[in-house]
Amino acid sequence: MRINEIFHSIQGEGKLAGVPSVFVRTTGCNLRCTWCDSPSTSWEPVGEKMSLDGILDRLADFACTHVVLTGGEPMLAEGVEELTRRIRDGGYHLTIETAATIWKDVVCDLASISPKLSNSTPWDRDGGRRAEAHERQRINLDTVRRFMALCEYQLKFVVDTPTDVPEIDALVLRLDAVEPSNVLLMPQGVTDPELAERGRWVAEICKQRGYRFCPRLHVALFGHTRGT
Repeated sequence: MRINEIFHSIQGEGKLAGVPSVFVRTTGCNLRCTWCDSPSTSWEPVGEKMSLDGILDRLADFACTHVVLTGGEPMLAEGVEELTRRIRDGGYHLTIETAATIWKDVVCDLASISPKLSNSTPWDRDGGRRAEAHERQRINLDTVRRFMALCEYQLKFVVDTPTDVPEIDALVLRLDAVEPSNVLLMPQGVTDPELAERGRWVAEICKQRGYRFCPRLHVALFGHTRGT
């Protein structure tokens, strides 16, 4: 399995924000979000081959009970099904962070599902060369529903402008019976000023709809750097 990095930090986003966690970041992604905050897993993927035993050995180096499997898109990783089972069998609480465009027979305790909105399509990046493929793949409702049925879940949306909100509302309606508290809105940005400016009006939208505001604690604490 090709791994971009394994590091010990705190969960900066979602329902478990603030919980010390070990992050296992795979490399490779089928999408090319224009604002991607981890280009080393997508636009310019890098990583090293690791065995499942090697990954589990690294987890044992940390005094931590929560593991986050992230990417890139971890569902692309060869052997991800067995990895998730071995992590769970090791007594860890496992979160999977996925765009839910690809289904694999995985197990986890929390499915952190991040469907990509139209604001993610890179029409103005790389000459638009990857935009059409991204646009075709960015939403897969059947796969989103499968992850929602797998375990506890959160639907996490990156919000760039207020015009994104009707798209979120429509998608939530199509998924049926989604509790508003399971819908998390996260302002787009990788700096404190960006997050603060967008965060103010995103918080107001959450108040109006009963959605949950999703901060980015790791950016506030450590900045936008790898391994934090």
